[in-house]
Order: sequence, then C-alpha cells, then structure tokens
Amino acid sequence: MVAFVRGMRERWQATPTPRRWIIGAVAVGCVVAVGVARNFSGRGSVQVDELEALTVVADVADITVQVETTGEVQPIERVNLSPKTQGRLDRIFVEQGDRVEQGQVIAEMENRELVAQYDRAVASLERARAGLRELQNGTRPEELAQGRARVDRATANRDRATAALDELLAGSRREDLREAEAALTRSESAVVEAESRLSLAEIDLERDRQLEADGAISRRELDTSLDELRRAQAGLDSTIAARSEARQRRDRLANGARPEEVDRAEADLDAAEADLAEARQQLAQLKNGARPEEVDRAEADVLDAQGNVDFYAAQLDDTKVRAPFSGVVVQRYADPGAFVTPATSASTASSATSTSIVALARGLEILAKVPEVDIDRIYRGQAVEVVADAHPDDRFEAEVKLIAPEAVREQNVTLFQVRLEILSGLERLQSGMNADLTFQSDRLEDVLVVPTVAVVTDRGQSGVLVPDARGRAKFRPVTVGPSVGSQVQVLDGLDAGERVFIGLPEGQDLDDILGGLDDD
Repeated sequence: MVAFVRGMRERWQATPTPRRWIIGAVAVGCVVAVGVARNFSGRGSVQVDELEALTVVADVADITVQVETTGEVQPIERVNLSPKTQGRLDRIFVEQGDRVEQGQVIAEMENRELVAQYDRAVASLERARAGLRELQNGTRPEELAQGRARVDRATANRDRATAALDELLAGSRREDLREAEAALTRSESAVVEAESRLSLAEIDLERDRQLEADGAISRRELDTSLDELRRAQAGLDSTIAARSEARQRRDRLANGARPEEVDRAEADLDAAEADLAEARQQLAQLKNGARPEEVDRAEADVLDAQGNVDFYAAQLDDTKVRAPFSGVVVQRYADPGAFVTPATSASTASSATSTSIVALARGLEILAKVPEVDIDRIYRGQAVEVVADAHPDDRFEAEVKLIAPEAVREQNVTLFQVRLEILSGLERLQSGMNADLTFQSDRLEDVLVVPTVAVVTDRGQSGVLVPDARGRAKFRPVTVGPSVGSQVQVLDGLDAGERVFIGLPEGQDLDDILGGLDDD
C-alpha cells in the first residue's frame, strides 16, 4: 500500500496540469483504500518509510495562476439574410455549406413589375435625351418648310376674312338676293314634303299597331314602322332648320348687313391676323434656333428622367440578396415561392424565422463566460489553453481579444463575456462545440505550495494534515491562495519543508481526525 501511495505521488509530480476532478477522485480513492487497509491494523506510531510514502514536502516553487472556465466555439460574424422589401422569393443560388464571396448574389426576389417600370423609365430618358439633342442640333430644313407653310395658310385665312368684311360693308348684290330667295323656296318645299312624309308615317304606325295587336304582323314589323316615323320626324326637323337659315340669309341680303355681322367679320379678321403674326414668329424662332432657357429645360428633363431610371435600378438591385461578407452558408430557411419579409439581420440562429432566407457565418472564435471574481485576472492578449469536448486529448491555443465592458447574469451568477481568437486547431473546431478553457494569468515566484489533494476542510476552515510526534495525522488550519492545476498556494499556517499527508496512516480515519478537534 505504501508503494501504491508513493507511486501516486510520483505521478502527481510528473503531471503539469491534471484535471481537478481526476485528482480528487484519485485522492479520495487513495484515502478510502488506505483507510480500509489500515482499519484492520493497530494505532501505533508510523514508521519513517511509511511516513515518507504517505506525505509530501511543502515546497517553494514558481507557479502561474490559472483561471478555468468553459466556452463555446461560435462564428466571428453571423447574419440571417433577408430582403430589403417584402415579397415572394423567386430564386436561391446557394445551398447549406456553400462558401460565398462578399457581394455575391445569394437569392433573388420576384421583380417583374419593377422590370416593367424600369423599362418605362429608360424609354422616358431616351425621349428626353432626343429632345435635348434636337434643341442642341438646331432646326431641320423640313421644320423650316413647315413653318413657311403655316405662314402661307395664315396669310390666306387673313385674306378671306378681309374679303368677307369688305363684302358686308359693300352691300348685297342682286344675283345673291335672287339666289337666296330661290334657296328659301326650295327649303319651304322640302318642309312640305317632310311634313307629308311624317303624316304618312304616323298613319302607317297607327295601322301597324292595330295589326300587331290583332296578331296580323310581328313586333319586328311594328318596330320598322316606328323607326320610319322617327326618321320622318328627324327629316322634318332638319328641313325646318334649313328653311330658317335660308330665310335669314334672304332677309340679310334684302336688308343689308347687320351691325353684329360686321362685328363678327371684323373679329374673324383680327383672329386671322393674329394667327398670321404667330406663324411668322414661329418661323423666325425656327430660323434663329432654340432659346437658352429651352435648352436648360430640356437638360432638366433629362436629369429628371435619369433620376427615375436610377430609382428603379436601385429598386431592382434591392430584389437581389447579396452576401455582406465572405463566408459559409450555415443555414437555409426558405425555398423559391416562399413569402419573405425584412428581418433583423443580426439575429441568432435560434431566433431566425421563416422570414429569413439563409444564415451566413464567417470565421470562428470562442465565447467564454468568466465569473466576476476572476475577471480582474483576464486581459487582452492573454494566452488560453483550449480543450474541446469533441477532442478531449488535444490542446489548442487561443488568446483574449475582447472583454465585454458589461456583465451578464445567468442563474443568479454574474459573468463577463470574453471573446477569444483561436490560434491553432481552426481546421478541427466547429461552430457550436463546447470547450474547457484555462487562462494563463499572473506568475507567482517563490511561493509555498502543496498538492490540492492535501487540503481538507473542517467546518468552513481550510487546513492540511501534518504528522504529530508519533507520525500520526493531525489537522492544522492554513490560509490558502489560488489553485494552479494540482497545486494550491499556502499563504499562512505552514512552513517550507514541512510534510503534509496525501494519504492516511494505518488505523486513522478522516472523520475521526476532524471530529477529534472538538476534544482538543
């Protein structure tokens, strides 16, 4: 049994940073094994070789204080991509696991209406540019010809208006009066004929109504008689209007021009002269070219049309969902045909909804949560040893790159988030892996240390078991400092070179040792 304990001590000394729970289990195993083995022996003095086997010397050494905690491997940057405006997803170009570059199109929304609006805007821009070029290039020969033709027509209209006014002022000719009287006679005859036709149509309609009532003719034939009556009435109204106009003309020629007719003819002449002046002005403008303000207006129209084109081009570009950075597609949430809406791009995977299209991630880091009591030992650039649960036999390197300025509370424990840059093992670590972290903190020189398994607690008081005069174990209170791996610093209560038990002598039990303190 002595050899077994000696071997445990040698293995502890050869191991730089064993895990505490393993050491504790081994220590408990040693204590239990020694206790069971010694329960059948006497309670005499401990021999020297046995004492050396069961104890270790409190030694002075240089140690590096470590802070141990856990962390999770996660992406350095992650976003859930969604469109800028809501709509139906038309196409998606990536699958889960694909690597994409910054700016690469990930998906595209339906955009047929926007395409049509963009095309109309482009057409309007081309028209505005054509109008500007036309003004800048000057008047074409055919436009000058058209302007001259307008002047000639306006001149002819002015001449006719002048002749009409002259005719009114000169009085009626005898032949014009005779012609007017003949026209009146013809119109009166036409009225008599129209009245006769109307009377006949009324008689026929009345007869057909009776026949239709007797069933002798069909309703269609009655409707034909009714249409004939309507046409006869319209013809009578037309001939009466023509007779009235002919009578007015005859009276006008017989009595001479009335003042209002002369006024109207003068007004017609004034309008004709105004049209002529306008036509001449337009011709002069065509000869002189476009005015500067017209060119400015045309240039403004071009800018306005270009703005519309740019607006719809931006709208079309917004229907394309692009990668904001180079990374890997870690999740795919939607398929073509799904209706998606803008969402919080920085939301986590657990809060992503069907409104997102894909999740994109870049790089890996480790997020650690350090208790409040240890945060003053953490600093930027600090070395960290990483042991992933998926690779328990491997040690990876990392360093602190960011310490959160504000604490978080989880299950009533105050923690600070610390982000670690991974220096080795990137090719083996994956997002979501859990890891045990050891922060290498302050280096303490020439401090008194004992094995962690040598420290026991009695009613809240830390202490060690030291040999008494007979080599038996007795409890001595000590003040302990930080633990480093399998060692713990002793601040007070023990001197260098003293021995402390890591296993119990034959016939002693830990409960008996601690319980015996009440008797002292």
